[in-house]
Amino acid sequence: MKTKPLWGMIFLLVVATKIFCQDFYDIDTINTIELTFAESNWDELLDNLYAEGNEDRLLGTAIVNGIQYDSVGVRYKGNSSYNSSLIKNPLNIKLDYLIDDQEHQGYGTLKLANVYKDPSFVRETLSYEIARKYMPASQANYCKVWINGTYLGLYTNVQDVDKHFMRTHFYSDDNAYFKGELTNNNMQQETVVWGYWGADSSSYTPFFEIESDYGWKDLIDFLDVLNNNTNDIENYLNIDRHLWMLAFDILMVNLDSPVNFGHNYYLYKDDAGLFNPVIWDLNENFGVFTNLFGSNVSSITGIQQLDPFLNVENDNYPIISKILSEPAYQKIYIAHMKTIMDDVFSNGWYKTRAQELQSIIDTEVMNDPNKFYTYTDFKNNIDNSIGGGGPPGPGNQPIIGITELMQARLDFLNAQPEFLADPPVVHDISVNPSQVSAHSAVTITAGVDNADVVQMVYRYGATDAFVQARMYDDGNHDDGDAGDGIYGIAVNAGATGFQYYIYAENENAASFLPARAQYELFEINVQGDVVINEFMASNESTVTDANGEFDDWIELYNNTDETIQLGGYFLTDDNNDLTQWSFPDTVIAAHNYLIIWADKDDDQTGLHANFKLSASGEAIYLSNSDTSIVDQVTFSEQTDDRTTGRFPDGTGAFVQMEPTFAAANQGTSTDIKNEDKIPSQYILEQNYPNPFNPETNIRFYLPDQGRASVVIFNASGQQVTVIADEILSAGWYEYSWQANEFASGLYFYTFIVNGERIETKKMLLLK
Repeated sequence: MKTKPLWGMIFLLVVATKIFCQDFYDIDTINTIELTFAESNWDELLDNLYAEGNEDRLLGTAIVNGIQYDSVGVRYKGNSSYNSSLIKNPLNIKLDYLIDDQEHQGYGTLKLANVYKDPSFVRETLSYEIARKYMPASQANYCKVWINGTYLGLYTNVQDVDKHFMRTHFYSDDNAYFKGELTNNNMQQETVVWGYWGADSSSYTPFFEIESDYGWKDLIDFLDVLNNNTNDIENYLNIDRHLWMLAFDILMVNLDSPVNFGHNYYLYKDDAGLFNPVIWDLNENFGVFTNLFGSNVSSITGIQQLDPFLNVENDNYPIISKILSEPAYQKIYIAHMKTIMDDVFSNGWYKTRAQELQSIIDTEVMNDPNKFYTYTDFKNNIDNSIGGGGPPGPGNQPIIGITELMQARLDFLNAQPEFLADPPVVHDISVNPSQVSAHSAVTITAGVDNADVVQMVYRYGATDAFVQARMYDDGNHDDGDAGDGIYGIAVNAGATGFQYYIYAENENAASFLPARAQYELFEINVQGDVVINEFMASNESTVTDANGEFDDWIELYNNTDETIQLGGYFLTDDNNDLTQWSFPDTVIAAHNYLIIWADKDDDQTGLHANFKLSASGEAIYLSNSDTSIVDQVTFSEQTDDRTTGRFPDGTGAFVQMEPTFAAANQGTSTDIKNEDKIPSQYILEQNYPNPFNPETNIRFYLPDQGRASVVIFNASGQQVTVIADEILSAGWYEYSWQANEFASGLYFYTFIVNGERIETKKMLLLK
């Protein structure tokens, strides 16, 4: 059966690209923080506060990248990485300690790690970058720190998992929220991780710190079901996200985590009622923490050959044993781990990226007066073990090389029976019709080989739980002939469309398309009559309202050939109050735009809604006079003076773009062909269209003359072709890639100039 192209119907969502990073966590930026305390014995005072074990802080002034913040609160943090004898201790800096809402680029708490057990200086930043491909995880980069004029050295700078983080990733911040933390921090104590100890919340305080205003009952109910009624666990735990976390920790031997030691994670209950684990504290990832309870993996071979089913039969780890003992979950877990292996490790991406990260900080590491290893160790630890035969490491602990660990680990894992099993292969997705109307039936078909069960898993909104729907190859679901390997299903598009992925399994293995589901999804867009077309949630200097104020705004678009009366329609940012703001007697002309200022100034003349938008992320809902939602958008953190809008107008997927106030959207900034804006550095744009079949375009910019090429690799890291590869003058260039002879799947393209790799991006070929 021949499938149809997907243009305009499916948009590959990578949640990580929707989280528009603030400059403060830009990996290419090395921040500076200068702390000043009135007390000259500040180190002694901070040591005393740490010893007291409370949340009290020393008051001081912070200058962050040249901006001064008064009355900040500072304390030391960390467990093994803190020591009163150290000059360079990890820091927790609370900018809003006394002054409410005092933040730097939206961040109120800054957490700096002292790189205590990492000669390479990249374990933490690299780990978070990998994690963000598959699950919500903190941003991370580097920071230079001075205290009272004395330079302490280079730190890693990791985003706090706070309310700002929750709004960005879960679109809410007021649900049950806990940190997994052992009260006594006894490294030698094995505990029951995610155990159930009855209905009294005091039984859980040795294992959890509550971060929300309420939630103990929610947590206890979840743990009760996990331990005593596991068959119902999908109503309490985001299983897929949990399996991604387990795959991440065990693949990369992150044993200072809940797979071994009951701390270094968060739990947040989302608006769908499911707890979501969030990873934290990755400074000892890649085999640094070797104290495995019940065993000893201190040898290099033991670390490299850590059991992928660690603690699956250990009653002290319900977090693993209650989940991975279920065969279906075990297959998903293996599929996720193999995806990480293929994306990051088998093709050598992680080593290249580690070297790139080191190049950013090379000079700063060389000049760090208080680093715990030598500069030579820094250069060598990506590939080789450091320490163990004497100084220089803390406690003389040997630190395994990152590639030394992962190359052998992949060899070990790929030889295991579960990793040798042949998974189903999903290909050739098709959607019918190509133009989807609200509440109409949409037929999804997919070619699937070697499968016993095929499902389409979907949700209507980003805060909804996923629904599983069986796909059939019986000739009765618009799937062609029975038994032809084409599976089909019809789904109601709902008011605003839906997001989905395909899951397939056989007796021994499972697979996904997209492979990074549920974090990466396909999207069906509904062509409604009136839609939310563009919005700006952080208007610093773009456009003013009639009163000269830079306020948030929302743009609607009329997709029809008729003028539409909006009187009685509603706009809101609260799904519990769909009638929050009612349109006055207003019309929107055919194929035209309408601006509503979201400024909470509804007493001003014009269309001014009685709510504001949060730049940290939330949702916007448009409802008709029956309070039926006709369009909605859920968004993550926004960037100052940038908008998110549909491209093309009215029907396309939402992308970040340059503002086009009451005018046609131009797509992402990488789609804007404005040759008058001359960049000062190399630029590799995202290919378009993406996904594609069979042709796509790749565009790049050279600031100076040089030999430029674009090398294309498949998902296994094998080079498949080279385009360009010639000496070019400075300027913009665009090349097409015809992929007729290549199979559907994920591909990578790398921009190389004068032999140096500049950047790598991914693209998806779907036939």
